[in-house]
Amino acid sequence: MTISTVLKGHEKDLGGGLLVRRYLPAAAKQAVGPFIFFDHFGPVDVAPDANHDVRPHPHIGLATVTYLFEGAMDHRDSLGTFQRIEPGAINWMTAGRGIVHSERTPKDLAGVPHRTHGLQLWAALPQRHEEDEPSFSHTPQADIPVVELDGAVVKVLIGSAFGRTSPVATYMQTLYLDVALQAGRVIELAGLPAEVAIYPISGELEIDGVALALHTMVLLAAGGAPLVRAGGAARFAVIGGEPLDGPRFISWNFVSSSKQRIARAGEDWSAQRMGQVPGETEWIPLPTR
Repeated sequence: MTISTVLKGHEKDLGGGLLVRRYLPAAAKQAVGPFIFFDHFGPVDVAPDANHDVRPHPHIGLATVTYLFEGAMDHRDSLGTFQRIEPGAINWMTAGRGIVHSERTPKDLAGVPHRTHGLQLWAALPQRHEEDEPSFSHTPQADIPVVELDGAVVKVLIGSAFGRTSPVATYMQTLYLDVALQAGRVIELAGLPAEVAIYPISGELEIDGVALALHTMVLLAAGGAPLVRAGGAARFAVIGGEPLDGPRFISWNFVSSSKQRIARAGEDWSAQRMGQVPGETEWIPLPTR
């Protein structure tokens, strides 16, 4: 059978009317390839008085991967990076031994109605890279390879597919695709990595004849080449890669193969030893247990 597991996820309120649907980590599967965290936020109409700013907060042992369909956000981090994040671009922030960042509504969108919609993923770093130096990489939409097939458009956000390779650098085999499929058309997903999942963003999809409901993520059996059919115009994401080198501990914004390392990160953040975002004075305290 092509589908091995179905993840239904759960909703989480981030405040200001912004609900996210979270699929990873899950009880049935902690990660798919390197991806250990998967949030789908929106689409939502943002009211002029809404506040979706995320104050400075830390990460270790992972890379954040931000991808927007609508809206924009301003990224700032403790390396001194400033980047406006817009639809179609891939923004990869390697936390490594530790980084602090904020995400705020751009000034031109503050106080005016707008829409926001996107995916927020985390990729766990291989154990040998968990303590790497932090870094930030922005790949604009213009540099993302686009493959046009019969009735389908595939954006190769990360990794290689359909003869094209994304310029986004990774630490292990990683795949991330954004696929738009016209009504009634079929696409074959061949040459997939050992671990892979499909997530419908909009529209009606079937995988080898099995209907895939919105707000579900399906894990695929290894070694297959599933046929994905759109009942109506549809869009979906494909994520995956080689399996992680062992399980991870996850606590708040920290990911590590070591529970002691996570405890130390919490102590460092509470003592404000992880760096500051230039120009920012606020910060999110470590959650109490």
